[in-house]
Amino acid sequence: MSDMTCTAEQLIDDDRTRVTRFTFAPWQQTGWHRHGFDYVITALTDCHMRLEHPDGSVTEAKVPAGAAYRRNEGVEHNVINAGDTDMSFIEVELK
Repeated sequence: MSDMTCTAEQLIDDDRTRVTRFTFAPWQQTGWHRHGFDYVITALTDCHMRLEHPDGSVTEAKVPAGAAYRRNEGVEHNVINAGDTDMSFIEVELK
């Protein structure tokens, strides 16, 4: 696969929220980024995420379709689809 960057489709961006749908083929990734806002993730598919952290550590998380979690502003990481099928989630950033 030549393009290893996932697809990010912005659905809403107003003064209070930004909503983005992320879609990853296997082994596609977001690239390194730092979250500037608190955010909520809702999995649209089963997601097998590999998370690379600034200290060099790597963790994996399996988030079932329909599950949601939140994180505070400041998280820095690279998210990779470590599964063998496409994965997708919605991210809601709280401005």
